[in-house]
Amino acid sequence: MKTINESLGDDFLLVGFSDQPQLEKILFVLVLISYLLTLLGNTTIILVSCLDPTLHTPMYYFLTNLSFVDLCFTTSIVPQLLWNLHGPAKTITPIGCAIQLYVSLALGSTECVLLAVMAFDRYAAVCRPLHYGTVMHPRLCQSLAGIAWLSGVGNALIQGTITLQLPRCGNRNIYHFICEVPAMIKLACVDIHANEVQLFMASLVLLLLPLALILVSYGCIVQAVMRIRSAQAWRKALGTCGSHLLVVSLFYGTITAVYIQPNSSYAHSQGQFITLLYTVVTPTLNPLIYTLRNKDVKGSLKKLVQKDQNTG
Repeated sequence: MKTINESLGDDFLLVGFSDQPQLEKILFVLVLISYLLTLLGNTTIILVSCLDPTLHTPMYYFLTNLSFVDLCFTTSIVPQLLWNLHGPAKTITPIGCAIQLYVSLALGSTECVLLAVMAFDRYAAVCRPLHYGTVMHPRLCQSLAGIAWLSGVGNALIQGTITLQLPRCGNRNIYHFICEVPAMIKLACVDIHANEVQLFMASLVLLLLPLALILVSYGCIVQAVMRIRSAQAWRKALGTCGSHLLVVSLFYGTITAVYIQPNSSYAHSQGQFITLLYTVVTPTLNPLIYTLRNKDVKGSLKKLVQKDQNTG
């Protein structure tokens, strides 16, 4: 920890999009709108899932966890991003950078595992509908959610600490808009090959392994539906799994581009736009995807609004 304290001596400079001032103004408006929608959408899902007893099911338990992760994840990044986009100051304090690194890494890792857990839930709902309540009992749901959170926190403590311990020899310019591991290790003034290998191995465990479990789950779902050979069964399966599959595609499609190939992603400015997608855009779209495609959530929301109007 002494190495960390010594290396966090001066403020960091988040270069971000500073070389494109006109773009910064546009991004400020877009990011602000996205953030407000994220707060509104995810808070709504959490409140609806908690207040409506009919939604006290494993699916909505995990969806509530996902919404909470998205809320905290985007909040750990967007306020600092908006501050940097709005004015000439692009700095972030060493403590602020360390907190952002730990928190965003923990929550991003948690979401990776949580999406795999949600895929298992969808597998149980489609492939074992008669035993769904027995398989996905509350204790198992709590344990699976706990595993997701613990794996995220554990990864952040390991990855974040190793990254902050790297000597930087006074390098303070982070060529990104966020204190993120692939960008931070670029500041090191020593050979970082071992760190890149370690980052790649961690990404295999927390990105590709959950993704593989998701693909296996959906492979089993497709096989189960094909045995039935019913158009109605296909529609039901799509309604059950479509929202989750779309969220998985958005999140994994962007985050893997950064963490599986950090060198190529961070060598060009498009790496920052890819990061914007999974840190800002995806948390905004997740509640929209689930509410627009989900009759239960829309129905519960209508009931709560009508109840509030009648009470008023």
